[in-house]
This record gives sequence, structure tokens and C-alpha cells, in this order.
Amino acid sequence: MARMAANLTYLFTELPMLQRFAAARRAGFDGVEILFPYDLASKDLVKAAQTEGMEFVLMNTPPPNWAGGPRGFAAKPGGEARFRSDFDRAMRFANVMKVRHLHVMAGRAKGPAARQTLIENLKWAAARAPQQSLTIEPINTRDNPGYYLDSFELAAEIVAEVGAPNLGLQFDAYQAQMIHGHVMPLWEQLAPLARHVQIAGCPGRHEPSSGSFDFTGFLRALEASNYDGWIGAEYLPSTSTSAGIDWLRSA
Repeated sequence: MARMAANLTYLFTELPMLQRFAAARRAGFDGVEILFPYDLASKDLVKAAQTEGMEFVLMNTPPPNWAGGPRGFAAKPGGEARFRSDFDRAMRFANVMKVRHLHVMAGRAKGPAARQTLIENLKWAAARAPQQSLTIEPINTRDNPGYYLDSFELAAEIVAEVGAPNLGLQFDAYQAQMIHGHVMPLWEQLAPLARHVQIAGCPGRHEPSSGSFDFTGFLRALEASNYDGWIGAEYLPSTSTSAGIDWLRSA
């Protein structure tokens, strides 16, 4: 049975970050995602997680300059040195925190050179950290204009071409529905590549039980495919996190 992880970048934001671990545990989560943990000391994050008996499931690279800044450098021609520097910094955090998956962000780029740059950077990263599970995630260009990795087919091609055993697909059901208009057929096709799953309602990226996303049907599809990894709750609460958490109790 898949386990649920709270994305603390999105959830329980009414609390300081280090207090969100306890709130997530009380709500019924077993693990956490933190997209960009770099503004806090890793030892403090580890202590907060250990106190609640929670696992760090996912974090992102690179360190952020998120407000109007880059969305990663992995696919940006000429950005190789920045990508490698960011990756090494991310791995220092990931090693201390024992993060299960590190999401490598492609960034904004286009054209054949971007594809080759992404492939070469992922090959380098996979060899640089052979014991670390790495993921790539397609992200829709309505929310993130210009993001290079903008389809699940492209992501599957990149994973296959890199051919590294520690690289897989991050299957975000919200992104699947935003990009392709459906989730189930993509999951049936790509489940063998999936290392991590994320959920949110669509449209709006609110609670997984909201919008047109068939949350319970997707959970059944995960179970039918014998997916036994984590499911990350990466959504924007429509009010407070606690007020909209009933979906988790029915999962």
C-alpha cells in the first residue's frame, strides 16, 4: 500500500516550517516533501522529522531564486556549471536528510540543444550520486511558461535515453491532467517508470478530491499496478490545510 507524504512547502503554511512536521503527523501523513529546504539548517529539519518519526520523501534541485527566477538549469545550454554547483549543494542536504528522491528540475529552455544538455546533465548527475534516486517531472507550461520538460512522452524518452538505474519519472497527476487532459491512460502506460507520485485536484491544484480529478479511481489504479512507493500531497489548500484534510482520511 502506498504511503502519503505531505508537501510542507504547500501545506500547513499557517505554521513555521519546523512546526509543520507535527501538524502533518497529526493529520495522518507518514512522510514529507520540502521543495526547497535550503533556507533552513539541515540538522534542524532532521530533528523535526525524527521527533515525529517522518521520512523525507522528496526535495528539488536547484536552490531557488523562485520569484521570477529560473526553474532549474538541467536543460539550459551554457548552464552546466551552475547546474553542477546546484546539484552538489542539493546532495549535501539530501545526504544529511536522507531524502528518498531528488527531483532534478529541467528549467526553461527549448530546441535540440536543450534536449542534449538535459540528457548529458542527467547522466552526469546519475553517476555523481549513484545511490540517490533522481526524478524528472513534466510541468505544464500554463503554470510555468517555457518549461522545457512539458510532456510525459518527452520525459519517458529522456529517462530511456539516459538509461541510468537511479533515474525515474515523477508522476504528478495534476500535471498529467493539465498537459494531456487525462491521467489514467498515462499511468497505465508509464507506471513502470514511476519512482514517485504526486496528487492534487484539477483545475486549481486544490485538494485531491476537488475538481475533475478522479482521486479514488487513481488510487485504485495505483493499487492495481502494484505501485508501492510514496504519494505526495502537493496542493494548495482551498482554505486552511486542516479544514480540507478529509480526503486523506478516506484514502
